[in-house]
Amino acid sequence: MYENLLLREIRKKIGEKSLNDEVANILNISYDAAHRRTSLKAKFSFKEAVELAKYYQISLDQFLTSEHQILVQKTSAVIQTEDLQSFFANNLSIFENLPLSDEMTIYYSAKDIPFFYTLSGTLLSRFKIYVWMNLLNAKQVFRPFLHFSPPYFETDTKELKKKYEAQNVVELWNDMTVSSILQQISFYYDTGLLQKNEAKIILDELKELIEYIEQKTESHPKFHLYENELMQLSNDIFFHHPQQSLFALPTNMFGYVLMNDPKTCHETLNYFEHQIKNSKSLNTSGNRDRKIFFNKMYRQIENLNQNL
Repeated sequence: MYENLLLREIRKKIGEKSLNDEVANILNISYDAAHRRTSLKAKFSFKEAVELAKYYQISLDQFLTSEHQILVQKTSAVIQTEDLQSFFANNLSIFENLPLSDEMTIYYSAKDIPFFYTLSGTLLSRFKIYVWMNLLNAKQVFRPFLHFSPPYFETDTKELKKKYEAQNVVELWNDMTVSSILQQISFYYDTGLLQKNEAKIILDELKELIEYIEQKTESHPKFHLYENELMQLSNDIFFHHPQQSLFALPTNMFGYVLMNDPKTCHETLNYFEHQIKNSKSLNTSGNRDRKIFFNKMYRQIENLNQNL
């Protein structure tokens, strides 16, 4: 039964290609051995089934007997700064394994400013990593931001940011989206771990980032920004494609549970579409509404700047 279901899904993926050739190449077995498996004269081992499912990005959830059980993948834990290298590399592999095309849309529920925007060589980017590492690692010894220097992983982060910005992207923001980073700046300044001149540079770079988002909202045809005032945002990321979707549910700032179960992804798409219906499009609502929304964030940034 399960072999039939798996083979049926593989046939959908490969089209006119030879099923025996595909199975033989992926499992590194002979053509005859592949034929015995595809004709159901021999069973796939568990390892072989997982390898095929992984290669073709087939959800194994659909083969479970209960609709209330799904299989998920968990990203590696980020405990120390060096672990971020694998986190960014894993995010790149997610993009590389998805069918990126004009049919792909990324939905981002932005409780905080999406981390893709802070993947750069700015002081703002370094500060975000500093905050993340202090919050994630219980053994982290708080030290002044001035002495914090993360490893170099700009190659991966530049490519990750480039891939994100090239997609059709729908982001849901509200008044609180920018508040998190402002609270972090205020906290580390009050504790003496962040110097005044550093804080002011970070705020200037944050303002430049918000200005960039505003400009994208006005002129970028693949970017859609919505103001959602009714629901609590959660940093969920949903990669939607008609053939293959992926839902990334955050477990912490740098940890996600990944689900590609079709039923779960369909429900997630419905959830985002419902949120959008109850949100205001900042692309189409006109200059007045857009200016009101962004000016709220500029005022928050300026207020903190004045209070330092």
